[in-house]
Formats: sequence, C-alpha cells, structure tokens
Amino acid sequence: MAVRRTVASAVLAFAAFGTFWGAWGASVPRVQDQAGLTDGQLGFALVFVGAGALPAMLVAGRALDRWGRAVVALTIAALGVSGAVVAVTAVGVNSLSIGLALVGASSGAADVAINAVAGRAEKLAGRPVITRAHGVFSAMVVVASLGCGLASSASLPLAVPFVAAAVLCLVAALAVGTIRPPGGGGTADVAAKPSDSDSPDTHALNADAPDAGSPIDGRPRTVPLLLLGVLGALAFASENAHQSWSAVYVHAELGLGPGGAAVAPAVFAGTVALARFAAGGLGPAYARAVLVAGSSVAAAGATVMAAAPTFLVAALGLVLAAAGTAVLFPTLVGLVSRSVDERHRGHATSLVSTTSYLGFLLGPGYVGLWADAVGLRGAMLAVAALAAVLCLLTPALLRLGGHGRLPASP
Repeated sequence: MAVRRTVASAVLAFAAFGTFWGAWGASVPRVQDQAGLTDGQLGFALVFVGAGALPAMLVAGRALDRWGRAVVALTIAALGVSGAVVAVTAVGVNSLSIGLALVGASSGAADVAINAVAGRAEKLAGRPVITRAHGVFSAMVVVASLGCGLASSASLPLAVPFVAAAVLCLVAALAVGTIRPPGGGGTADVAAKPSDSDSPDTHALNADAPDAGSPIDGRPRTVPLLLLGVLGALAFASENAHQSWSAVYVHAELGLGPGGAAVAPAVFAGTVALARFAAGGLGPAYARAVLVAGSSVAAAGATVMAAAPTFLVAALGLVLAAAGTAVLFPTLVGLVSRSVDERHRGHATSLVSTTSYLGFLLGPGYVGLWADAVGLRGAMLAVAALAAVLCLLTPALLRLGGHGRLPASP
C-alpha cells in the first residue's frame, strides 16, 4: 500500500508541475500585456527563469538527501504560490523579473525533487514509473494550455489559471509530505537506517545498500553522472528547440496564420505525452536501444521539417521529432535511479538534471543563431544534427559511465 501511495504521489507531483507550466506557456502574452512590456523587455525578464533555476537545482539535491520528502513538498508548494503571486503582482519589468527569478528557483528545485521522487518510486515498485510520470507532465501541459485558452476567451482574470495550478501544487505537496516511507523510515526517508534483516525485500524497500560499482560509502561518482548530463543536454536542446520554434517555423516558412501556427506546439506536446505513455513500460534492458532509436527518430523528424513543402508534411516531421525526443530524458533519469545509493539520490539527480537543463536553456538560442546565418530551414537541419550527435555519442558515453551492461529488470 505504501509503495502504491509513493508511486501515486510522484505522478501527482508531475501532474502539478505540468499544470503550472502549461498555464504559464499559454499565459505569457497576457502577462506581457499586464506588465506593459515590449518584446525586448519580456525577453530580458524571461532570462531570470533560468537564472533562478540553475543554482536552485544544484542546492536542491543536497537538501533532498538531508531532509527528504519535506523538501519535495516545499518546492512544489513554492512553485504554485510563486506563480500565483507573479500573476497578481507583475507590473513592469522589475517586478516581473523578480517574480520570475522566484518561479525559476522553485521550479528548478521542484524539477530535481520530483524526478528523485519518481526514481525512488520506480526502484521501490520494481516497475517503470519515470517515463509515464513524464507523460503525465506533458499531458497536463496540453490540458492546462487549453484550459487557459478557454479562461482567456471567457475574459477571466489572469490569476485564475495560476490559482488553480497553485491549488493542485498544494495538493501534490500534501500528498508527498504526508506519505510514510515504505520500510518504516523516518521523515528524512532518503536517510533511513538499514534494517537488521538480511532479507533482499527489506533491503529493496529501504534502498540503503550501495549499488554495484559504487564507492564504499555509496556516494555516486561525478564523471558518470556528468556524461549522462551531456546526453540529457543534447536531448533537451533538441526538444526545446522544437517546442520554442515550431510555431515560428510553420508561420514564416509555410505561411500559416498565427492561429494555425499555434497548433504546432500543441501537436508537439501532445505527441510527447503519447510517446511517453507508450514507451513507459519498457524496462532498463532497453535503455540504450531507446536512446539510440529515439535520437535517430528525432533527427529524421527535424530533417523532414526542414524539407517540408506543406504544413501536413511539417506536422509529420514534428510528430517524429516529438516521439523521438520524448523518451530521451526520462530514460536517462531511469539510469540514474537504478545506479545510485538512496542516500545520495538527490545529489545524483541534481547533477544530471542541472547539466541537462543547460541544453534546455541553450536550445532556442542555438536555433536563432542558425536561423540568422542560414534561415529557418537550415536551422532545422542544425537541430537534426544535435539529435544525430546524441545518437552517435550514446553507446560510447554509456560505456564510459559504467552503463555498458544494463540489468534485465528494475
């Protein structure tokens, strides 16, 4: 029962996270209008999301290892509350920048925390959880985006969708914060003491025994985690490039109006959700194959988009790109989940997530630089190149990081 509740709380945390970012993505134009910003001022303010997120992601892992699920609950609740505060108080570039720095910090910390929770749930349950939890995130992004569109059409205040997201964040925080760890651990569940029993089931529940290949104190090695982070950065750069530029691409290159072009990001996010649900049952024995196949499909999708003569062909390319990129980062988080001692799960997840997040931040700018140099179609080929590099590097970096032989089951 406790294991099921752990899994359910992890999924709920991802649902809340997706609801918040779906609401935010759909509300950016209204936030800009309320704050009275030019496009340049908005771009400046948005930088503070990343500026707040990166240091918070690094700190969150250590805090999670020390204080356990209380940190998870606090970061999810802080994300919801900070979003609602921004929606109410954002007037002018200074107030919006400060608010977005708080949103970025709480989001970055929550990102690390919920991935660590999902990793622990997967290890305890003995079945795939992470990829499906990410699928729930993507699905809720789509649902929240559509809900915000309806709220805007009904002329509801800007704060309404953010308050709704905050309520779900608080519910998720309560679910995570009140769950009792399996095996009778204390509040800092990641630091629970090992049982005196030699039963394999007891050790699996407490997750305190160092994994094979770990140092004697169970502390994860930094280099293998950084190698996974490099792969994650390439995956996120490709994913966010499509999410950020697909609407611009079909509008500028294929002549769709703003309304039609807005369909492109929804197609991408919806396909990501479906792909994650479809691939969610694959075990760790398929991790390398999933990474290679996913990056290959993503490269093919970006290439199709670059050559697309019509929106339907571009949509096909976007679907391929979404399906390919969807499985990449969840698979990498799954590798972390199975290769680290529970006492250091937060630190390991933080290191991989922070390194990967650099790709998320740089991906849209990468497309912009290439678009200025060779046009948007050439920029899509540059995105395809990112995925191709990921495909080529995956076997070597997994082998160097000690993931050359993967277990047949969680």
